[in-house]
Formats: sequence, C-alpha cells, structure tokens
Amino acid sequence: MKNEINNEAIGQRIRNEREKLDLSREEFAELMNLSDYYIGQLERGERQMSLPTMVNMAKHLHISLDYLIFGDEIINNEYIIESYGSYGKYEIDFKEILDLLKKCSPAELELYKKLLKTILPYLT
Repeated sequence: MKNEINNEAIGQRIRNEREKLDLSREEFAELMNLSDYYIGQLERGERQMSLPTMVNMAKHLHISLDYLIFGDEIINNEYIIESYGSYGKYEIDFKEILDLLKKCSPAELELYKKLLKTILPYLT
C-alpha cells in the first residue's frame, strides 16, 4: 500500500541522499545535532524519528517530505525558489527558467541536463 510507512525504505533514502552530499554518517549526525548511532539506526530502518526531526532532515538533505517518507519525487518550485532563488533581481530569471523547463518533454529535459553537466565544469 502506497500510504504505508516503510522505515527501511526511508532509511535507505536517507543514506542515499546523505551519500549524494558526500557526508559521512558522523558529519551528517553533527549537522543534525544527533548521534551517529541514531542516524545509523534510522538508515537501517530500526527507529522512527519525530516529526520535527523528519522535517529538519528533509531540509538538510534538500528533499521533500513526500520523497523522504514515500519516495515520491515531487519538484516543488516554490521550495526551490525559497531555498535557492534569493539572488535579488535574478530570482525572476530563476522562476522563468523553471517555468520553461516545465514545458519540456522528458527527452528535452535529459538533453538540457547533459548540456549543463558538460558546461558547468568550465564556468567560473
């Protein structure tokens, strides 16, 4: 059932996202102000976290609560803009880029992703 909470799946998502950020369990625990033992228990699905801890974890991992709990990858443009779009006059440009990307097909999005990965190392 989709609405069931699967602690092992949540733990795996925590571990995957932590590793994407190149954080050790100890570094992530320090960031979260939790013990690395507790983080390990969460990642193995042995414990459930409180709602405030879950919200804080999602924020630190830059993921939505829907993704953390159920694995649903929902792109919340307003969250992205609030978190990353505060660049003064460039905030409008960021919103415009997101609106344009919403109009792209999956193949076009893949092409743009490849293009960005190609040019980003050369931008300074």
